[in-house]
Amino acid sequence: MFGPGTRFHRLFDDPCWAVAMIRATVLEAAHPQIGAALVDSSTFLTHPWRRMTNTLRSLQRVTGADEAARDREVARLNRMHARMSGTDAANRPYDAMDPAARAWVVATMFESAVTMFRWSGRPLDQAAMEELYAQFLAFQALLGDSSGQLPASLRDFWPYYDRVVEEELENTEALRTILYHLFDHLPAPPLLEGVPTLWAAGRALAGPAIGVVTVASLPETFRRRAGLTEVPGAQALSQAAYLALGSARLLPEGWVTADNLLDLISLSPDSDDPRARALAAVGDGMKRFGALLRLVTPLPDEPERPGAGRPSGRSTRAGAGRRGAEEFFDTVLDQTGNGYLDWPDLAAMARELSGRLDLDEPEETRLYDAYAAWWRELQSTLDTDGDGRVSRQEYAEAVPSLAGPALIRVAEVLFDVTDADGNQSIDADEYRALFRTGFHRELLDSNGTYTRAAFIKDFLAFMAGRQRSTAYDPLLAQA
Repeated sequence: MFGPGTRFHRLFDDPCWAVAMIRATVLEAAHPQIGAALVDSSTFLTHPWRRMTNTLRSLQRVTGADEAARDREVARLNRMHARMSGTDAANRPYDAMDPAARAWVVATMFESAVTMFRWSGRPLDQAAMEELYAQFLAFQALLGDSSGQLPASLRDFWPYYDRVVEEELENTEALRTILYHLFDHLPAPPLLEGVPTLWAAGRALAGPAIGVVTVASLPETFRRRAGLTEVPGAQALSQAAYLALGSARLLPEGWVTADNLLDLISLSPDSDDPRARALAAVGDGMKRFGALLRLVTPLPDEPERPGAGRPSGRSTRAGAGRRGAEEFFDTVLDQTGNGYLDWPDLAAMARELSGRLDLDEPEETRLYDAYAAWWRELQSTLDTDGDGRVSRQEYAEAVPSLAGPALIRVAEVLFDVTDADGNQSIDADEYRALFRTGFHRELLDSNGTYTRAAFIKDFLAFMAGRQRSTAYDPLLAQA
């Protein structure tokens, strides 16, 4: 059912899958339980590129040929989702492990894949559709969900899908955010960070078009009930978008793959990867083009993003200087972008670090527990009005209290789990696992390693908001 060569695996390398996944995510966000979990715990608004990169890497592991890696990733996903529960704005409980909600995620992926093939001029015949549905059922079973949440046959799937669309989906806050706010404020990926003018021009055109294409592709009954207006000509635009993306499959094999996309999104210019030099050269050319575009066609200033204050461009550790308290709050602490520091923000940090390091139990729990202890310390120290969260103002008024004993414990645990061989120093491979870059010269000691003392010092300096860092800014601050 899985591994290279299967229809299921090839799906994620299809250029049209990027648009299909946006559509599937909107349909997921319209489910009340999933939408509430996205609003409370997800970083999709503040860190969209990081979220997309992590999702694609996770899908690659789950659908790959390595059975051990697949089982390990599934266990990690289930542990992550088990930590997401609460109540929504209407005081309804939600649980990311709810079987019906998880089944709907798989259903939206399958139905969006079928729609993708149809709109891109490659409709699946009945046999191919049956094969793909069987693979999605196997994917659901792999996640550990009991059978019965999704119909066993494709024939019974469509009535199930129509019923959920007509009876359960809502115009949720998460849906509205994805459709109407996410692309308006989408930050540039690393390759385009130095050319804000060029990025703003492209986003001004692409953002509304993506929203129009996505709305037009949603089920008509849901569009009417949710009050989502379809722009005249949107169906034709959607068809054209899928056809245009689908034409990329005519390029030589291997040119358009999920791995290449991940590299373009996440490769840092200061990485030791040889491809970074090529990206840096492309970036320099784009900067010159962006400057010319600014002279020829002045554009308005960048709109302020939710939780604004995120800096553009990269800072080196040597010349970074201090960052303001509010800027640090927005770029690092407020991971979910709701304007407050609360437990989901620190849980998002622990989740990102655990994923980077591919932690298993009990190391993952140790890291989460350390962050939980830090949150309790922050809450007792900074939450002056007792509302269970820390506002930007409360944080700014008590910045020195951030680096207490619990944060030191977080640093110690993070060093321990990064130091995979337990030799009390971090070598180049361990460093790269966490930061996805090579050693920076100033981080090395005389033995060519990163010591515990240096690691903890740098982590505390960054998390206390005193300075930017070439290592930690891409890890926790950049989108």
